Amino acid sequence: MKKEKISSAVIRRLPRYYRHLDELLRGGTVRISSNSLAKSMGLTASQIRQDLSCFGEFGQQGYGYNVERLRAEIAEILGMNRGHTVAILGAGNLGRALMENFPFAFNGFHLVASFDVDSKLVGTEISGTPVYHADTLEEYLKREPVSVCVLTVPAREAEKTARRVAACGVLGIWNFTNVELPQQDMPDVQIEDVHFADSLLTLSYMISEEAL
Repeated sequence: MKKEKISSAVIRRLPRYYRHLDELLRGGTVRISSNSLAKSMGLTASQIRQDLSCFGEFGQQGYGYNVERLRAEIAEILGMNRGHTVAILGAGNLGRALMENFPFAFNGFHLVASFDVDSKLVGTEISGTPVYHADTLEEYLKREPVSVCVLTVPAREAEKTARRVAACGVLGIWNFTNVELPQQDMPDVQIEDVHFADSLLTLSYMISEEAL
């Protein structure tokens, strides 16, 4: 499978392909042409074929794509079948919301633990996820290696916490702290920053343009 020199734009479209194919499969669609897939997703057929060709050949001339097979191929590309584990650092409002509502399992991640400093939370479970004291983080990660840590700690704790988990060999950080983490200082961990304000302000721009 090709993996080198694939643009981030293509990679960021893959989850959308997976989600849409899953919806089609649940709706009973067995096969679909690139034209029909493009129309239903608001893309072009050439864009879809170009994106998928980065990873191999998945369709058949005159047949199109087998929906279940293509979904499985994209799941494999995205690493959804590799048994990734995830821990949430910060069991406050946002951390709790993720534990209670985000479909980690659907996306191929097993939520195994959360960490906080609040004595009212430590020792409890949130939607079946145990909450440990943040002081035991390194001890836990040494004993139970985790693929990804989700940062929902206060902004002032973001970089320090990121460095702690990076030093423990965590592979990825999903960062909700609204702080840009210094990727160059932590080259062995992949960082995905999530900024809710960026998305909201993008929407603000679009509705403002519509109003002009």
